[in-house]
Amino acid sequence: MSNSKKIDIESMIKNLGKQAKSAAKVLASATTEQKNQALTVAADALRQNTPALLEANALDVLSVMQAGKAESFIDRLKLTPDRIEAMAVALEDIAKLPDPVGRSLAQFDRPNGLKITRVSTPIGVIGMIYESRPNVGADAGALCLKSGNSVILRGGSESLNSTRIIVECMATGLCAANLPATCIQLIDTDDRSAVAALLRCAEYVDLVIPRGGRGLVELVRNEAQVPTLLHLDGNNHIYIDKDADLAKALSIVNNAKLRRTGVCGATESLVLDQAIAAEFLPQLVDALKDCEIRGDQTAQNCDERIIAANDADWDTEYLDAILSVKVVSGLEEALDFIDEHSSKHTDAIITENTETAEIFMRAVDSAVVMHNASTQFSDGGEFGMGAEIGIATGKIHARGPVGLEQLTIFKYRVAGQGQIRP
Repeated sequence: MSNSKKIDIESMIKNLGKQAKSAAKVLASATTEQKNQALTVAADALRQNTPALLEANALDVLSVMQAGKAESFIDRLKLTPDRIEAMAVALEDIAKLPDPVGRSLAQFDRPNGLKITRVSTPIGVIGMIYESRPNVGADAGALCLKSGNSVILRGGSESLNSTRIIVECMATGLCAANLPATCIQLIDTDDRSAVAALLRCAEYVDLVIPRGGRGLVELVRNEAQVPTLLHLDGNNHIYIDKDADLAKALSIVNNAKLRRTGVCGATESLVLDQAIAAEFLPQLVDALKDCEIRGDQTAQNCDERIIAANDADWDTEYLDAILSVKVVSGLEEALDFIDEHSSKHTDAIITENTETAEIFMRAVDSAVVMHNASTQFSDGGEFGMGAEIGIATGKIHARGPVGLEQLTIFKYRVAGQGQIRP
């Protein structure tokens, strides 16, 4: 790449950042009615532009198919009329949620008469970097808009045609509400140096959120010069305890693994108490007919259809119809195994023993822990957030599904009557 091209990319990102900073100032003072109008009009625009969006998406899908991408990758990229309708409904759901900006979080009356209020405020300018799934652009734009933040979207190059249409629909909503179209901007290039330039844009960008595979997240973690809210991969586990209802377990595992294999909430690893392994595993293989099951030696001894797992399997987010199985001696070994291999996204236990469930839920150090439920419920929409901008797996500021509340910070407002400090 020539130096002039690098300078052009740097200039483009800085210009987007400057416009986003200006738009954020306007958006921070926008009324709830304006933001809701922008979202509902944008939802209508998505519906009206469904044919154009499907046509653009078909170009994206054709490109990745010709490149030989995996079926799970193509599924994440592909839009259908139902998926576009779901995008529109998500925008309308976010419009119905309470405005997270301006909430009084705490109040203190000091002996000297000062009244101190902790008030929720927007973060400012968000840089959103994501891969393949074009609906993330709509979700991220809507959540940032409602929470008073402007956003710069850097979607995967494979979804660029789709994302252009989505951002145009969001701009239609913003203009209808008399808000700057620059509240939601797209880095409209497939040049990979744009990501690095965004990560260096500390003058204008307040927070970068990556949503994608481990490679993307590690790139952001290693190169960012602005604060980040990391979304690690979803190497999620289900532990089936000896006191589990096996019929319930089969149903949950089937859904958690196969409902949609390409989402970050999918289960990738099954941890199984040895007391029920011989009874349960043949039933599991029968139930998951279209799923390749890789197991340790004990699992293979229970059913010859299970193939050998290797050490890499325990740390792999397959995003495909593949499940690893580890047989353990009991809860303590299960907790140790999950602690070593989990990506801290979502882990679940299936058991009818509430005491065992409580121990598991307290001990597992993941953003989301579940009892007798599919890990695919680890989703902002399912949590009542309307949508999510990602699943944060760190421990600073936000954790788990990142929705409206998590996209605000706070300031302290102090009211006095002329007090001076002695």
